[in-house]
Amino acid sequence: MQDIHSYDFSGKRALIRVDFNVPLDKDTLQITDNTRIRAAAPTIKHILDKGGSVVLMSHLGRPKEGNEPRFSLKNIIDHTSNVLGVNVKFGGDCIGPEALEMSQNLKPGEVMMLENVRYYKHETAGTESFAEQLAKHGDVYVNDAFGTAHRAHASTTVVAKFFPNDKMFGFLIEGEIKSVDKVLNSDEKPLTAIVGGAKVSSKITIIERLLDTVDNLIVGGGMAYTFVKANGGKVGNSLVEDDYLETASRIMGEAKSKGVRLYIPVDTVIADEFNNDANKDEVAISAIPDGWMGLDVGEQTAKECSEIISDSRLILWNGPMGVFEMENFQAGTVAIANAIVEATSKGAFSLIGGGDSVAAINKFNLADKVSYVSTGGGAMLEYLEGKELPGIKAIRG
Repeated sequence: MQDIHSYDFSGKRALIRVDFNVPLDKDTLQITDNTRIRAAAPTIKHILDKGGSVVLMSHLGRPKEGNEPRFSLKNIIDHTSNVLGVNVKFGGDCIGPEALEMSQNLKPGEVMMLENVRYYKHETAGTESFAEQLAKHGDVYVNDAFGTAHRAHASTTVVAKFFPNDKMFGFLIEGEIKSVDKVLNSDEKPLTAIVGGAKVSSKITIIERLLDTVDNLIVGGGMAYTFVKANGGKVGNSLVEDDYLETASRIMGEAKSKGVRLYIPVDTVIADEFNNDANKDEVAISAIPDGWMGLDVGEQTAKECSEIISDSRLILWNGPMGVFEMENFQAGTVAIANAIVEATSKGAFSLIGGGDSVAAINKFNLADKVSYVSTGGGAMLEYLEGKELPGIKAIRG
C-alpha cells in the first residue's frame, strides 16, 4: 500500500474509483446535489498537480437493462469539468479498445471518465477478468469511493489485485477512516453517540458495538418508542417493533452493566396522523393516547440531550430525532444539530454519518460547522460495526 501524499505521480495514469452516484433530476438529468463530486476533487487535483493524468470510474444508479441512457456518466461530464476546472474527456465505455486507446494516450494534466461500470453485470459480480480489463486504464489505482467500500465489486475491490505495489486510498477515504477511528479509538471523554432513525432492528449491531466505547448513548427517532414500550410505556399508534422489545430490554440492561448512560426521550410531539398539517400535542413519551403517534422528541428531551452533547468531547450522530422532513416535526432534530454545532465550536470533534443525519445537517445548512460529514452511509455503519470493508482490505491487504 502506497501513500497518496508521497507517491510520485509524474507521467503516470491514476485509475481512480470515485463515487459519482449523484442524484439527477429525472426530467432534465441535471445534477441536484454535487457533494460527491466536490468531495473527490482534492484527490483528483492533487494527482494532476503532481504531473499525473486521471481516469475516473464510477457507477450511477442501478441499470437493469445494460446501457440505459439515463444512467450514463456522460450526463455528468460537463458538471464534473466545471468542478475540476479541467475539460473531462468521455470514454464512451469502461472497457474495450476505444476507451483503452483514449486512456493510454492521456497526457499529464488530462482527465477522462469511463462509462458506468454497472452497465456490465460483471461489476457487481466481482468478475476478475472484468476487473483486469478495467486495470489496463491505469498505472496506479486509487480508491476514493468510501460509499461503495463495503461492496466487493470489480471496480472497488477486485481491481486492486492488479496493482500489487501501486495502490492507495484517496484523501476522501483517508478522511473517513481517520474520523471513524478517532471516534472509536480515542481516549478523549466523554464520548456521546446519538442514534436515531426508524427501526431498532437496523441499528442493533451498531448500538451493541457502541456500548463498549461510549459514555452516553442517546436514542431518538422512531426506534425510541420500542424502548419506551419495552419499559411498559403507552405509545399509542407510534412506530414500534414488537419483535424487538426483548432486544431493547437487553440493550438497556447491557448499558447499565457497562456504566453507559442510555438516554431515552422523556417527552414527545404527537400527531393524530402522519401528516405535516395533522393536529399535534406534546405529552410524556410513555403516555401517548390511543390514535396518536410520536413524530418528534419534545422540548424537555431536546433540552436534556443538548446538555449531554454540550459536555461531550467526541460526538457521533447517526439518525434524526423525528420526522425532520416535515416542518412541524423537525424541532428536535434541529435542536440536536445546533447542540452539536455549539459543542464543535468549543473544541469537540463531531462526526455526522448515515443518510438521514447527513440530509438533516445539509437541510439546516450546518455541514461546515461540524468536524466531519461522512459521504458513505452504509459503508460508515459497517465500519463502525467493526466489519472489515472489502474495498478497504483490498488496499491494505
